[in-house]
Amino acid sequence: MIIARDKYLRQLIEARGNGMVKIVTGMRRSGKSFLLMTLFHQYLIEQGVAEDHIIEISLDNRKNKPLRNPDALLERIDHLIQSDGQMYYVILDEVQLVDDFVEVLLSLMQDKRLDVYVSGSNSRFLSKDVVTEFRGRGDEIHLFPLSFAEYYAAIGGDKYSAWKEYYTYGGLPQILQIENEEKKINYLLDLYELTYIKDIIERNHLRNVEGLRALVRVLASNIGSSTNPKRIGDTFQTVEHIPMKDSTIRDYIKYLQDAYMIEEALRYDVKGRKYIGTETKYYFADMGLRAAILNFRQQEETHIMENIIYNELSMRGYRVDVGLVETWKTSAEGKNVRVPLEVDFVVNKGAERIYIQSAFRMPTDDKVAQEKRSLLNTNDNFRKIIIVGDDIKRKTDEQGIITISLYDFLLDPHSIDRS
Repeated sequence: MIIARDKYLRQLIEARGNGMVKIVTGMRRSGKSFLLMTLFHQYLIEQGVAEDHIIEISLDNRKNKPLRNPDALLERIDHLIQSDGQMYYVILDEVQLVDDFVEVLLSLMQDKRLDVYVSGSNSRFLSKDVVTEFRGRGDEIHLFPLSFAEYYAAIGGDKYSAWKEYYTYGGLPQILQIENEEKKINYLLDLYELTYIKDIIERNHLRNVEGLRALVRVLASNIGSSTNPKRIGDTFQTVEHIPMKDSTIRDYIKYLQDAYMIEEALRYDVKGRKYIGTETKYYFADMGLRAAILNFRQQEETHIMENIIYNELSMRGYRVDVGLVETWKTSAEGKNVRVPLEVDFVVNKGAERIYIQSAFRMPTDDKVAQEKRSLLNTNDNFRKIIIVGDDIKRKTDEQGIITISLYDFLLDPHSIDRS
């Protein structure tokens, strides 16, 4: 099954020949190699580029281990190119495995015969040093696992059945090639242990392996919940019975972020217009991987839906925060009491801002009022949207709040761009 990653292919095509290094990032097994070495390769051939002008090297292939030496890699590429007036396309997969890869890429950039494309699975690949070196010369394309729209376009059929499959087994492309349920589960379990955990342990030289696994379980069990290292540490003591320092927890969370397994959503005070550093939320980049971490238990659709909405907003290029709005009410004693209300997502792109609530069900008027309350208390004119799990028709109330179904949101890329 060929899955067209049209959005990402289009970004590569638009960046072709722009004089910058095209840097494709994303979690392991998200399809970076397929995007570069199959879809983009095929596009180049269709555009009349000769096969011998496309140089592809997979640096995570054992056969290419000698080429992780920077001088050996440069020598191999230099051997394959000629001065024939034609552009050569160099595609290096998992380039972070090369020693001094920044210097290698800077050297390749200086050769006007080359158009360079690289991939990496570790966000340290885009650390401060790398970003500084490539400022104005690097063009990042971040590849996510399949969106629900991509997933549904590939399998078709009933939307709700597709949704259940998607939130259970996730959007890593290989999942669509596996028909047997047991094999899907085993694939994800093996991927988690033998690829992600192993990679994090080896890359960061970790000794407390069970501590890392326990932390991942805690985060997976609490998607969509506000937390901080101290609270996670308390959970370790009471649930996992493993003592762990706050500083160690912070380090391990950073390693998970480096591997693109999780993303952090900061809390933002909407009225105070400032970030609140005491608590944050973590979301998993792929729900199948999250399910494997929990051995396919805790499949609570409410929190899963919130996580998938977060991922979809990130895929669409929004910066996503968690909003806090404070309001006041009168207590039973007649005193004014401050009440914090949460806006599930404050999403920004340029000057555009949208407030979004995720509501799995809104069966009563009280539940509707509850979901609208935080939106109405933002006291501004930015667009306000409630996404519900029910398959309903889009509507706008007299206060300007839009309510749309989860399926419309996920399947229509412009669903929140219009009133």
